[in-house]
Amino acid sequence: MYNNIDETNNEETQGIAMPQHVSLFEQIRLEDEDGVEYWSARDLAKVLGYAKWEKFRNAIDRAQLACENSGQNVEDHFFHTVRLSTFGKGGQREISDVHMSRYGCYLLVQNADPAKPAVAMGQTYFAVQTRRAEEADQLAGLTEEQRRLYLRGEISVYNRRLAEAANLAGVIEPIDFAIFTDHGYMGLYGGLKSREIQKRKGLKPSQHILDHMSGSELAANLFRVTQTEDKLRRENIQGKVSANQTHYDVGRKVRQTIQELGGSPPEELPTPDESVQQLRRKEEKRLKQAEQASLLTERVHPEGE
Repeated sequence: MYNNIDETNNEETQGIAMPQHVSLFEQIRLEDEDGVEYWSARDLAKVLGYAKWEKFRNAIDRAQLACENSGQNVEDHFFHTVRLSTFGKGGQREISDVHMSRYGCYLLVQNADPAKPAVAMGQTYFAVQTRRAEEADQLAGLTEEQRRLYLRGEISVYNRRLAEAANLAGVIEPIDFAIFTDHGYMGLYGGLKSREIQKRKGLKPSQHILDHMSGSELAANLFRVTQTEDKLRRENIQGKVSANQTHYDVGRKVRQTIQELGGSPPEELPTPDESVQQLRRKEEKRLKQAEQASLLTERVHPEGE
């Protein structure tokens, strides 16, 4: 076992010019011969700031245990292997490595040393990507209109949970919660508050900005909301100032990740022509017409005839 991580050498990622906006975690992403993505634990250890392999192995062990406890097959997310490491004047030797799925990396960074600055970045990156994969499964086959309706409903649910978490942190009065909410928007929207986003979209004061967002914009805000709630509860954050800063930091991290992946910041996304309320009315009308058509069919062709 070779403890010094600096002895490893990833030839696959050396000498490749990567765009500056691409996340470090995306830069070290690899693919096997079948096009399946994975990450090398050796590469990830370097990015996260670990100098000793043994300490990183401890985090891997905890992540594997978390994977097992979640009911997942550990081998699907953590594949133990070996790789060649170059040392000295061209010498080589085999060292252990672990190939990890995106979900495996997510569990790993959750169990890594939180005192390392890059670990927090990794937690955000892999949490965003894991959430996106989950949403892709849930939203597969939906139209953009249906996607907006679904995500808007999810935000309503999780906004209530965020309000509860913020209340426990000391955000009590309505004015305090409005300020708390604006901090999240400012982080995600490059400093813009809710009223400024509203004006940018050309909305009236009575129109809620969440009802005039595309599916992609709603998805970004849903992640901001869920991750802020988790962080407030997980770290038992107390005080209005700390809660506001947490909401801002999470929003900023989501924005940073979107930009690193080459996406457009949310304030630059187009505003849909129809509001969520209009879509709901259309959907309710469609369902009512479908129900009436079904009843008519039953009357014309009674069951059993």
